Amino acid sequence: MTGVLVTGGTGKTGSALVELLRGNGVQVRVASRNPSAGDPDAVRFDWDDPATHSAALRGVDRVFLVPPPASVDPMPLAGPFLAEAQRFGVRRVVLLGSAVVLPDAPGALELAARVRARPGWVVLRASGFMQNFLDSHPLGERIRRHGEIRTAAGYGRVGWIDARDIAAVASALLADPGIDPGDRRDHLLTGPKALSYQGTAAIITACTGRPVRVVHIGVEEQAANYRSAGMPAEFAAALAAVEDSIRAGREGQVSTAVLDLTGRPPRPFAEFVREHAPGWARVEDRPRGSHWFKGRSVPPSSA
Repeated sequence: MTGVLVTGGTGKTGSALVELLRGNGVQVRVASRNPSAGDPDAVRFDWDDPATHSAALRGVDRVFLVPPPASVDPMPLAGPFLAEAQRFGVRRVVLLGSAVVLPDAPGALELAARVRARPGWVVLRASGFMQNFLDSHPLGERIRRHGEIRTAAGYGRVGWIDARDIAAVASALLADPGIDPGDRRDHLLTGPKALSYQGTAAIITACTGRPVRVVHIGVEEQAANYRSAGMPAEFAAALAAVEDSIRAGREGQVSTAVLDLTGRPPRPFAEFVREHAPGWARVEDRPRGSHWFKGRSVPPSSA
């Protein structure tokens, strides 16, 4: 087939991208560790099983690449995958990268450089996901359970972006293999405004009526919180250390890339909150019979 392989196809960005591409009549192969038995175009893909990589790549000419999750060095797994993609003649790879650089983790930068070096391949450097404030992430779960955000980021700001806006950009670059991405092979993706955690808490409080407070903690305590949520120790430490960078004001960039590439502006945080307002209700205020947390696991990454 010619079409798009979407790795992380059941994740926040991947699932939205699959919907957009299929809505435009694009053939999509949905790759995940646990493919849906009801989707004939779903395929098993496991970063730790290279045999699944070739099977997923065979016959496609475009790839949306979500790197191995919760890793400070994706290259041992992603590098051979990219080599295999070249061998299969993949014309375009769109890498879901990050605007935030993990400290002492050059592998992510190496991966992005590897993608940028290929004609027609593109890197999307996404800012923090608005979806992190929902209960599938440790940040969102703490808001729902305790009405608080614990952070080492001080009053630093982040250009929070809705994962669906990232998907819209990826769709614009992947839907038509004939579209020339131009000379820009690296795009910073953000929401329309950079917000501190105090700013996000105020918006959630105003839009939902659920008071949310911000508690300032140290980097080591934050790393411990991430470990207790199931993240590997090395990744938890690196992710917590990023909050120092936020606190220093280095992560508050805002770009126009979503508008430039899709023709519409990114969603504001307040709009996102209003859309998901029922999810911020206190656990005791949820409708009787609700099993909001039952059986839910906290994924190690936000992608």
